[in-house]
Amino acid sequence: MAIEIKKCTLENLSALQKMSTETFRDTFKDHNTAEDLQNYLERAYNTEQLRTELLNTDSAFYFSYYNNELAGYLKININEAQTETNGTEFLEVEKIYIQTDFKGKAIGTALIQKTTELASKYQKSKIWLGVWEQNFAAIAFYERLGFVQTGNHTFFMGDKEQTDFIMTKEVKKIKE
Repeated sequence: MAIEIKKCTLENLSALQKMSTETFRDTFKDHNTAEDLQNYLERAYNTEQLRTELLNTDSAFYFSYYNNELAGYLKININEAQTETNGTEFLEVEKIYIQTDFKGKAIGTALIQKTTELASKYQKSKIWLGVWEQNFAAIAFYERLGFVQTGNHTFFMGDKEQTDFIMTKEVKKIKE
């Protein structure tokens, strides 16, 4: 039961696109129209969009593997790449998704631990993320890991307005 986390590169673009589309669809298909979901997937996970994100030096994607099988992924942003202006002391977890078959195997915990390591590496003292207010399991998961709700923001799926909770966690910076 080994969990391994590896940084994604342009060579992983196809696998990242497949993983992103599948996990987002699995997570939100029951809460949105098929049309809104498809439009979002085409906009957010098209090849050029993902290529641009992979090449951004203030962003990074990481794949998680469970017993050598691709199980999920993480996307982090720092500095200007953050989706909201929170300041230079923050690292953003923009995306963290686990395939359904791999949930409950501590992969999410390992990915959040990776964000903590990255925050220290980049001299960030806080991690933040947005989580849909109706995703009770994810909210409880983040709370168990020390995140607290510090605000909210609006996310649109088509023309349907949804609220994401902003959750934040303080981390210790490694001294240089």
